[in-house]
Amino acid sequence: MDVIRYPDDPRPDHWRRPVLALGNFDGVHLGHRSIIEDVVQSAARRGATPVVLTFDPHPTRIVRPEAAPRLLMTSEQKVGVLRELGVEGVAIVRFTKDVALWDPETFVRLVLREWLGVAEVWVGANFVFGHDRAGNVTKLRQLGAKYGFRAEAIEPVRYKEFVVSSSRARQLIGEGRVEEAATLLGRHYSLDGIVVHGLQRGRTLGFPTANLDTENELLPPNGVYATVATLDGVEYPSVTNIGVRPTFHLPSATVVETHVLDMDRDLYGAPMRVAFVHRIRDERTFDGVEALKAQIAADCQRARALLGQISA
Repeated sequence: MDVIRYPDDPRPDHWRRPVLALGNFDGVHLGHRSIIEDVVQSAARRGATPVVLTFDPHPTRIVRPEAAPRLLMTSEQKVGVLRELGVEGVAIVRFTKDVALWDPETFVRLVLREWLGVAEVWVGANFVFGHDRAGNVTKLRQLGAKYGFRAEAIEPVRYKEFVVSSSRARQLIGEGRVEEAATLLGRHYSLDGIVVHGLQRGRTLGFPTANLDTENELLPPNGVYATVATLDGVEYPSVTNIGVRPTFHLPSATVVETHVLDMDRDLYGAPMRVAFVHRIRDERTFDGVEALKAQIAADCQRARALLGQISA
């Protein structure tokens, strides 16, 4: 997959009149997937290149930094999911204060026409763009007629009584409702990172843990979760604690510690993905080490049962 950035990189010569999905696509949830599926299918019919155009940083961080959300994905995670969905190229606009001042036509002319030379642009029905959010789907269609591309809008995807959105997924994850978030995202919410050295408390308890150093911004709330750890492309059942280890009364920042079931090997320095499947319990303080060990054993048994149901 080609990843290019505006204004630094030219469009690759082998991109054939791109069919473009346009948006932020944080989380690549079911609504985003609906747009991307249509883009991939339309590109196949045209013999064109399916491309996603997005922005970095998230525009809210420039326009309203006090309201900027914690993102659901790193850039690497987003590109990985888009590749799995059949996207062949990702175009990233470096969003600056100057870009934020562009009117809708300036954006269309500079980015969609001159940089990418698009044949089609697909967006969500509520898409807005340009300074002061002056552009909408109607404006995009008008500009498309002027600059030689077709614009299509996809209606929102609904789940139960609400529209699937990145903000709703963030809310669910922030509340620890990782199962519901997975329904919106089309996959389990995941953190990616590198295993680093910790205090080795888990090993002394008989449950060695891998401490994850992650660039993901949004952590589920403190607690214990049934998770799936991916190492070297292989998935393993696991239990993950997010918190500050209150039983030991040590000053600590929030840590993400994962005990990979039935594994006891050195993981330091290894890349690892942790996917959150089910919240087991809140983090809490125990009367002593033996009580904590008993609870961890029960957590492992509970996680094994939950993950076994999913894989059955």
